[in-house]
Amino acid sequence: MQKQTLLLLISAAAAFAENHSLTLKQAVDVALKENPDIVLARLDEQKAQAAIRVARDPFTPKIFAGSGAAKVWGYPGSIEGAAPSIIQARTDMALFNRPKSYELARVRETARGAAISTESKNDEVVYQVATQYVDVQQLGRSAASLALEVESIERVASAIQLRVQEGRELPIESKRVAVDLARAKQRSEALQDDLDYARASLAVVLGFPAGDRVVTSDGEQQAFDVPATEAEARALALENNKDLRKIQSQLVAKGFEVKEYGNAGRLPIIDLVAQYALFAKSNYQAFFNNVQRNNTEIGAAITIPVLPGSAGRGLREQALDDVQALKTQMNQTRNRIELETQRSYLEMQKASSSREVARLDLDYAREQVSVLLAQMEEGRATQQRVDDARLNEQEKWIVYYDAQRAVEKARLDVLKQTGTLRAALR
Repeated sequence: MQKQTLLLLISAAAAFAENHSLTLKQAVDVALKENPDIVLARLDEQKAQAAIRVARDPFTPKIFAGSGAAKVWGYPGSIEGAAPSIIQARTDMALFNRPKSYELARVRETARGAAISTESKNDEVVYQVATQYVDVQQLGRSAASLALEVESIERVASAIQLRVQEGRELPIESKRVAVDLARAKQRSEALQDDLDYARASLAVVLGFPAGDRVVTSDGEQQAFDVPATEAEARALALENNKDLRKIQSQLVAKGFEVKEYGNAGRLPIIDLVAQYALFAKSNYQAFFNNVQRNNTEIGAAITIPVLPGSAGRGLREQALDDVQALKTQMNQTRNRIELETQRSYLEMQKASSSREVARLDLDYAREQVSVLLAQMEEGRATQQRVDDARLNEQEKWIVYYDAQRAVEKARLDVLKQTGTLRAALR
């Protein structure tokens, strides 16, 4: 019963699964809108923007109004610092508050850092989409070549079987080609599984359900333009790196924090205060000859820190330590960026060399097939030699596709390091 239920669920999931045929540009556009990691990063950015409104609150005028009822015995005393009144309204806002001003500036810079983090997450997802797209594309081409290889081996197996029956081949040749066919089919099935998994993984990165599949629709993959020299690549990487920009933003924010907990804590704080109250005469007639029902106050409240305590000094020292740590981290990040960019550029050059060797090997294999076909027409080559040459050509195609994929992924890595990947793909 459980097995039947499981099969039913799998069938239902397959019925609602979709195949999405997308170009690389379309895949990138979808990921920038729907990728879960990007959505979470944007939510963090929105929270940082909301924190600005919280930090700006002390400098925003606020009005509170209310009323109540109380029985008075004797002299009308104060309630929460105000005389008993029928209606009371009050407002307050900061006119001059240096610590709060620096806090607001720090929160604004933190929000800018959150925006940089979102951009960094965008770059990461775009790189992930591009590399997985290249994987799907090249796995599809390799799978097609392996399918042709299986067909070729099947034809060879049929021909050898016929020759064995006619007594022109030893029976062991039939077993040999059967092993080759089984091995080719096993490779083809494994590659098909890898292709299906790659398509599903790409669908998940784009925000689709795990049951969906993304099918590449680009013909020939566009060439990714990379910097002409390694030095140019390193310069671009240092200029565009999001990690470096985020550390710089954190340094600015920490600078405001140092000022917030420094001498600014010894400056006076000036607040605007205003209040209106409507008194009930019955509360005051027994004590005063003349009672003014409408009462209004407006002015400024000045607070001067005489002994602010040691907390501010300690927090300032902690912030200064954080500044030194960030400066050290910045130097480490610069060195890491240069080394990783150098490594990516060298890997790209090595991958290009490997692809050139694979292309030459493929050209040689194709030329061999052409020569053997001509020799077979002249009776100087057998069909088996031609079939073997064709199988070798299919293998060389697969090697070439793998080398091509390595080059494209190496180029994508260089573009990621230089911060120009999104521009190159969009």
